[in-house]
Amino acid sequence: MENKRKRSFNLKGQWLWVLVLIVILAVFFPLPYYFTQPGDAKVLDPIIDVEDAHKAKGTFMLTTVLVGKANAAEYIWAKVSEYREVFPEDQIRGTDETDEEYEARQLQLMQSSQDAATIVAFRAAEKEIEIINKGVLVTGVISGMPAEKKLAVGDLIIALNGKEIQTAKQLIDRLKKFEKNEEIMLTVKKSDHKENVKIALKPFPEKFAVPSEEEQFGIGITYPVTFTEVDTEIDVKIDTKQIGGPSAGFMFTLEIYNQLTDTDWTKGYRIAGTGTMNTEGEIGPIGGIKQKVVAADNAEAEIFFAPVPASNYDDAKKAAEDINTNMKIVPVNNFQDALDYLEGLQPK
Repeated sequence: MENKRKRSFNLKGQWLWVLVLIVILAVFFPLPYYFTQPGDAKVLDPIIDVEDAHKAKGTFMLTTVLVGKANAAEYIWAKVSEYREVFPEDQIRGTDETDEEYEARQLQLMQSSQDAATIVAFRAAEKEIEIINKGVLVTGVISGMPAEKKLAVGDLIIALNGKEIQTAKQLIDRLKKFEKNEEIMLTVKKSDHKENVKIALKPFPEKFAVPSEEEQFGIGITYPVTFTEVDTEIDVKIDTKQIGGPSAGFMFTLEIYNQLTDTDWTKGYRIAGTGTMNTEGEIGPIGGIKQKVVAADNAEAEIFFAPVPASNYDDAKKAAEDINTNMKIVPVNNFQDALDYLEGLQPK
């Protein structure tokens, strides 16, 4: 009897350790996935400070999605939760991208969104602004491609075959004129010097190619960003700390414009939203729109601006209906759409 009790006790002890091990693995062992969930809705007035700004009765808010490395527990939770999602690593971070490169890219995209927001807001408010495009910032390189050993994250491309390059679009358009395996000369500003770099155009790996009937080739940089300096007659300070990515660009534009003009465009409402912004005032789609609707509702927003492209608006409407919010979802394609809506809004 005593031996049976001992064996029973030993078996229970073993199962206990197995259970502990499973819990440890579920909590601490990372999977090759990221999880996302609703983040915050941040009031923009404390984040953006325009010199001699006009104060508003309401608020504009940017919305965020919380992103993190998934463990087994978070993976399972996301699979059974409507407003948590999991994505393979290469859908969040580039296949060849380190954590440091990913963070640097997100912060650079945030800076670019701030520049575009400032440009659009100042132009709309008819305030003086000087825009200087200074080249193309390298934010990532592809393993096995020609750029891998010749360019690095943070390099600034300023010329191609001796001809000045000011924007990412210029660089991409000019590269399209060359043949596969043709060698070009890039003039590049590195951290402490400038140099000319000979580099050939090679076919992209299949996972980086955009679906097309034509073979695609290039030098092998990812996410090229125009490096812009903006000089304004009125001082603008934006303190986003460690918020990354381009998706707050549209809401930045609204807040800057609101502080620049005599009209209170909030009309006394709590207004949230999301969307990228380019220098032409066009609003682009973003990821995690449903989660951002939840974040805005949690912050008691009354109006939510959703980009029309890529079904963002449709998805936002579905999420609003699902969570049974009274928040009004408003579709926008460009900055003027938002101003037109706000102009017709009755003040509270």
